[in-house]
Amino acid sequence: MVWDFIVQALSVVFTPYGFIALTLSVFLGLIFGMLPGLTATMAVALLTGLTYSFDGPLAVMVLIGVYIGSISGGCQSAILLNIPGTPASAATAVDGFPLARQGKGGLAIFVANISSFSGTLLSVLYLILFTPLLTSAALKFNSHEMFLLAVFGIVICGNLTSGGRPIKGWISGFIGLLISQVGRDTVGSFARFTFGNMDLTGGISLLPVMIGLFGFPEIVMSFSAAKRELVTTQKYSAREGFAIYRRNWFNVLRSSVLGAVMGAIPGVGEDTGGWLSYWAQKKSSKNPEMYGKGCIDGVVSSETGNNAAVGGAIIPVLSLAIPGSAPAAVLLAAFWMHGYRPGPLLMTDTPEFLYYIVVFMVVSSFLMWFIASNMSKLTVRILQVDQRILMPAIFVTCVIGAFVVNNRIFDVKLMFIFGMLGVALSYMKYPSAPFLLGVILGNMADENLRRALILNNGSIAPFFTRPISIFFIVFILALVLPQLAFFRKGLAALRRAMSRNKEGV
Repeated sequence: MVWDFIVQALSVVFTPYGFIALTLSVFLGLIFGMLPGLTATMAVALLTGLTYSFDGPLAVMVLIGVYIGSISGGCQSAILLNIPGTPASAATAVDGFPLARQGKGGLAIFVANISSFSGTLLSVLYLILFTPLLTSAALKFNSHEMFLLAVFGIVICGNLTSGGRPIKGWISGFIGLLISQVGRDTVGSFARFTFGNMDLTGGISLLPVMIGLFGFPEIVMSFSAAKRELVTTQKYSAREGFAIYRRNWFNVLRSSVLGAVMGAIPGVGEDTGGWLSYWAQKKSSKNPEMYGKGCIDGVVSSETGNNAAVGGAIIPVLSLAIPGSAPAAVLLAAFWMHGYRPGPLLMTDTPEFLYYIVVFMVVSSFLMWFIASNMSKLTVRILQVDQRILMPAIFVTCVIGAFVVNNRIFDVKLMFIFGMLGVALSYMKYPSAPFLLGVILGNMADENLRRALILNNGSIAPFFTRPISIFFIVFILALVLPQLAFFRKGLAALRRAMSRNKEGV
């Protein structure tokens, strides 16, 4: 019977109309992913309306294609321009852009594409094999764990991007957390920090923040004398790219697992999957000082992780009807619109649906790899354009990207404000990525902290009695304490005392 379902899914894909529709949807997703301001969520939402009149399987196939394409496409602008096309690609820019400045942009994109392909395929395998396991693990994350997970993500991001000064990364991340508190809170719906401005009541939109933080510093610095030289692109061979990929086989496997787990936890999503995978690779590396300066292994880990989170995010959608990320939430609504009812009864009511999803994801992954690899031959030429010509065009794209989110001039103003903040952060050597992650995770942290305190009458004791909470607290302290001067001095004094005791014995 399983094979019958797989054959039915293949018959949807490999009709002329179906294959053309899937190809176009993956291509459109790659474009949405590449252009700052056009996110995976927006791409899936746009096509959901356009697929209203489609048959159910065809509509699902198109939406899966655009989802996978948009998460994968963000790496190209992240590598070439240091402007992540989607928040999921922010970790890729850390090493991808330095590689592009070294003339290795083409090689970095090639490796990113194959890593994206591998991450998606492996997440499909986890979707089949580990749906019950990952779903039950995700359900153990209550409000206490979700709050600590948000803090954990910001601490990790601060460690990774601060260039040896984690304090600066943490300051940047927690400022982002504070910015995310603007607007109505999600528990009591009270307006906070709006100062009577109605535009702020709905909160700070993510896209203007992202475009401003990452786009403006590059635009401003492009007109400095130090950055006016053209960047030459070195030729590379596919054999070289595959050799890098083979060397990173364990990196790919580990990153795919971490990305899928992060995707399966509701509300976490692809960006955290990319950052956690990057952190794990850097911590296990023999040369961690190379990361942030153009280490291609970092590109492999982040792209594998954020794409593996796609399959991970679909796991709770299918088994519990709970989306793991914002694009997955739109996807869930589309499933309902086309007559499918994800949840515990899915395998009873529509057992073929799981296999449709699996086949559509696998074929979309192959198409994504083929289309993205051919697109990169053209997009990498961006590096050969004089930046004094290129950056004004990028500036116009940034303005349009900020405007189309909500069709508000106010968002363009926000982009300028956060753009100036991004320039200041860059000048003072504070990383922007933790700031962005703080904005992304801020509502999740605030909502879950307040809910945890309400459920326990204000008591913080459960944070120190729940096993998963204790794990996160220990991990956070293990990252933070070694960076504090008094802790290092105390540890050194303890070691000296132990050494004297040994000598006395």
